[in-house]
Amino acid sequence: MIGTMASHIVGYPRMGPKRELKFALESFWDGKSSAEDLQKVASELRASIWKQMTGAGIKYIPSNTFSYYDQVLDTTAMLGAVPSRYGWNGGEIGFDTYFSMARGNASVPAMEMTKWFDTNYHFIVPELGPEVKFTYASHKAVNEYKEAKALGVDTVPVLVGPVTYLMLSKPTKGVDKSFCLLSLLPKVLSVYKEVVADLKAAGASWIQFDEPTLVMDLEPQKLQAFSAAYSELESAFSGLNVLIETYFADVPAEAYQTLTALNGVTAFGFDLVRGTKTLDLIKAGFPSGKYLFAGVVDGRNIWANNLAASLDTLKSVEGIVGKDKLVVSTSCSLLHTAVDLVNETKLDNEIKSWLAFAAQKIVEVNALAKALSGQKDEAFFSSNASAQTSRKSSPRVTNEAVQKAAAALKGSDHRRATNVTARLDAQQKKLNLPILPTTTIGSFPQTVELRRVRREYKATKISEEEYVNSIKEEIRKVVELQEQLDIDVLVHGEPERNDMVEYFGEQLSGFAFTVNGWVQSYGSRCVKPPIIYGDVSRPKPMTVFWSSMAQSMTKRPMKGMLTGPVTILNWSFVRNDQPRSETTYQIALAIKDEVEDLEKAGITVIQIDEAALREGLPLRKSEQGHYLDWAVHGFRITNVGVQDTTQIHTHMCYSNFNDIIHSIIDMDADVITIENSRSDEKLLSVFREGVKYGAGIGPGVYDIHSPRIPLTEEIADRINKMLAVLEKNILWVNPDCGLKTRKYGEVNPALTNMVAATKLIRSQLGK
Repeated sequence: MIGTMASHIVGYPRMGPKRELKFALESFWDGKSSAEDLQKVASELRASIWKQMTGAGIKYIPSNTFSYYDQVLDTTAMLGAVPSRYGWNGGEIGFDTYFSMARGNASVPAMEMTKWFDTNYHFIVPELGPEVKFTYASHKAVNEYKEAKALGVDTVPVLVGPVTYLMLSKPTKGVDKSFCLLSLLPKVLSVYKEVVADLKAAGASWIQFDEPTLVMDLEPQKLQAFSAAYSELESAFSGLNVLIETYFADVPAEAYQTLTALNGVTAFGFDLVRGTKTLDLIKAGFPSGKYLFAGVVDGRNIWANNLAASLDTLKSVEGIVGKDKLVVSTSCSLLHTAVDLVNETKLDNEIKSWLAFAAQKIVEVNALAKALSGQKDEAFFSSNASAQTSRKSSPRVTNEAVQKAAAALKGSDHRRATNVTARLDAQQKKLNLPILPTTTIGSFPQTVELRRVRREYKATKISEEEYVNSIKEEIRKVVELQEQLDIDVLVHGEPERNDMVEYFGEQLSGFAFTVNGWVQSYGSRCVKPPIIYGDVSRPKPMTVFWSSMAQSMTKRPMKGMLTGPVTILNWSFVRNDQPRSETTYQIALAIKDEVEDLEKAGITVIQIDEAALREGLPLRKSEQGHYLDWAVHGFRITNVGVQDTTQIHTHMCYSNFNDIIHSIIDMDADVITIENSRSDEKLLSVFREGVKYGAGIGPGVYDIHSPRIPLTEEIADRINKMLAVLEKNILWVNPDCGLKTRKYGEVNPALTNMVAATKLIRSQLGK
C-alpha cells in the first residue's frame, strides 16, 4: 500500500463498474430477489470502493455516500420526515417506506423529483411543514461507518448538511408556500446531534457535512441561519474534526466569510475547478489553524487533470494555509463521472490517454498530494504532460469548416419569420387535430427482446437486414397500439435507441463512446454520456429513415424525434478547451440539417427535446442571463428554416421551470410538453400569476417514473386544473416524460385512462 498523504475524495459512484447495483435494485423491485440479496450486493460494492481508495493511498475516505436512491432521500429517512400518506408508524425506516417515497406504490404517488443543482443527477424533494415530527429513524450513516471499520478502514461519514437539506425542501400540501422552511432548523438539529453522537461513539474522528447551497446567492437571513445552525451544533462537535464541503461554483464573498468564521469547524472544502474565484478569497485570507480541502481534481468531467497546473494552484495557497493543513481533494463527488477507464476496451489509445474516470481521479488526487509533500512521481507527471500536449495538437479535434459555420451564426438571432399564433393556425389547417390533442413524449418500453436485438446487431451477431426488420416490426406494434388507444399525434417509440443522447452522438463527428461509462441519473436509472472531444458535424441523416418508415404506417401525424443541442451538450462529457456556447452552436447546426431533411421527407411534426435546458442554468444569478441567451439561441437555430406548416415541439422535464418561463417562451417552439404532475402542478402557478403563453403547451398529466397507474378521474381533474389557467385551444394532453423505463402492463392502462379522461373533458367542453 502507498503511504497516505493529505488526500480526500468527496464521494464516489455507487452503481458499480458494471451497474451491479442497478440490476440488484430492479431485481428487488420486480420481486425476483430479497432485501438480503440487495443488501449483499450493496455491501460488496462498498467494500470494493473502500479497498480501492485505501490501496490508492487516500487518507480521508468517505462513507455514507452510497445510496439505494439518493442522498437527500437518505437524509429524509434519517430525520424520519416521511409524509403521512406512506403510512409509516415509526421505527427504523425499511425498504417498503423508502422506495414508496421514491417511486410511489399502488395506492399513493411518489414524492417530487428534481435535479441536484446543475447536474443530471436527481433527488427526491422533502415535503415539510410545521407539524412534521423529526425523529432519528435511519441509522444508515453509523451502520456504514461501522461496516468500513470492521474492514479496517477508518472513514469520514458524509451527511447532507442541515441548511442545504431544508433549502432543498418544499412546503408539504396544505402548508402555505410562504412557510419558512429554515424555521424547522431547531427540530432538525436535535436529530443531527443524535447522529453526531452516534458516530462519535462508534469511533469516528472526522465528519463531513455537504453544504453546496453556500455557492448560491443567499440572502443575509439564510447566511445567519447557517451560522446559527453550526453554532448550535458546536458542543456536539467536541472531540471531532468537522469538514464542511461546498461545490459546483464559486462561494460568494459573504458566504465565504460566514463559513470561515465558524468556530466549531475544522476544515473547509472548496471546488477550485468551477469555483476559480474562490481561490482569490482564500489568498486574501484563510483562518489560521484550519484545514483547506482543495478541490483541484474535476469531479464532474472525465478529462485527465492537468497535474502541473493543479500543482501550481496548490503551491499558490500552501504558504497561506500551511503545508500540514492543505488537503488535495476532488472538486465534488465523483458520482458524476464514469467508474473506471480500465473497463473501456474499445476506446482508441489516443483519446483514452486524454481521460480519467473516477478510479483514475483517485490516483491523480494522491499523485498531487505526494508531489506536494516532496514525493513527485516524475514519470506519472511526464506522461500526463504528454497527454495534455497530444490533446491540444491532435488534428481530430479541429474542423475549420465547422468553426467558420458556427462563427457566422453570431450575426442573427435566428427567429422564424411568422409569429407563433399565425403558425399554429397554418398547422391546424394541415393537421386538423381535435381540441386537447393527445400525444406521448417519444419513447415506448424498452423490452428485453428489443435490447437483445440491438445488442446482437452491435456485436454483428445478426445482419443489418435482420436488425432493420426487427426494429420495423417493433415500430409497427407501437404505431398500432397508439391507433388502438386513439392517440392523436403518434411517435415511433424509439426502438432503435438505447439512449437519446448516445444515439445522436454516435452519428455525429467529434464524439467518442464508452462501453461501461455509466453514470447514475436517479435510482437505478443510468446513462452513458458521450464524450465530445472535437468539433461537431453531421456526416449524414440520422433519423429520417426510421421516421419516414413510421409515418408510412399511419395516416395520423408521426413526430420526428430529435434531441436538442443544449441537452446533447449538458448530457455529455463536454470538451473543456472552448466555451460551451461554441460547442452548442456546432451541435445546433447539425440538428438544423436533420430538421430540414425530416421536413423534406414529409414529417410535419418534429420534436426537438431540450429536457436539460434548465439543468445547465448557472447557480449564480449574475451568470444566468448569458447562459440563457446562447442556450435559447441554440434551440432557435435548429428550426429557423422550416415552413410555417411544420410544427416544432420541444420537451422539458424534472426541473423548476417557473424562474425561466420567459426564456422558454423565447425559444419560440410551437408546442412544449413539460413535466408537471410529479411536482404537484407547480408549473401551473406561473400561469395563475399572470404569465401569458400563446404557444401550444402540454403539462404532463401523470408521472411516468412511478409504476402506479393513474385513474381516469385523476387525469381529468388535472386537465381541468390546466384549463383554469390555459386556453383550451393551446392545451395538449400527454404524460410527464418518455415511457422507456416502464412496462407495457403499466403503459397500456395508463394511456387508456389518459385518452378516456381527455374525451371526457372534450365532451364536457362541447356541452
